[in-house]
Amino acid sequence: MLRKSGIRLLAATALLGWGYQAVSGAHAQGSGGNSGWFVPKASQPAPHPAQHEAPAPVQLPAPQSDSEEAQSQTPPILPQPPVPKAPDVPKSAPPPAPVIGVISVPDVMRMSSAAQQAERVLGARRDDLARDAQKEQAGWRDEQQKLQGQAKTMSSDQIQSSERKLQERVLAAQKNFRNRNRVIQEAAQVALGQIERELVQIIRQVAASRGMNLVLHREQVALSQESLDITQQVATQLNGVLPTVFIPAADVDPEVLAKSGTMPTTADADRQAAPAAAPAKH
Repeated sequence: MLRKSGIRLLAATALLGWGYQAVSGAHAQGSGGNSGWFVPKASQPAPHPAQHEAPAPVQLPAPQSDSEEAQSQTPPILPQPPVPKAPDVPKSAPPPAPVIGVISVPDVMRMSSAAQQAERVLGARRDDLARDAQKEQAGWRDEQQKLQGQAKTMSSDQIQSSERKLQERVLAAQKNFRNRNRVIQEAAQVALGQIERELVQIIRQVAASRGMNLVLHREQVALSQESLDITQQVATQLNGVLPTVFIPAADVDPEVLAKSGTMPTTADADRQAAPAAAPAKH
């Protein structure tokens, strides 16, 4: 059995980086003869500076036995709510004997032509975004230095107006860069989702063809024989079925495209092929 969430995690990685002190302090203060409990010292009246009277005898408490002392320091045991008795589970057929296979999803993604396409296209967009951000930051610095040089010949109102315009420019650029980064990330999710859905199906098909009923991630297995590894077979099948993926254009917002219902993903292709495969009614 293969968990889809594990494939998603590894595929995304391959495609795209008072309380304790207070308790310990109280324990340290009360560690001398109080078993970790903090007990403040009894306050005693200060002696009068003009009198030197003999201290009054102090009545000591009766000594306690070891059992009484342990009982006084042991916290009470609170009653617990009743727990309902679980009913007996009826016996069922035992599970089949495991026939195990292993796969490395990161290796499959590295060999996937669709994943390489997505990384190439989206990597170029990330590089463009980084260059534009660096260029814009350099413009901010130049504008700020220019404003500092002209500050002596400008009035306070002019300085405040120029600073406000620069701040508005910075905020607008930051908003634009965040939006562009979001579009790139969502485009990557669109591409990865297509590969992920197809990969799950292919793993099931390859495992069934070899009689496997349990497929583990190779990265979590300490030792396995090479004949149990289906990585190469899955990658070959994936490239044959899904050599490329749909990636939204750089100027298209994936959220807007998704809301329009016109995103041509593999799920849409499956829905279009389903009516054609259905038997005709007579």
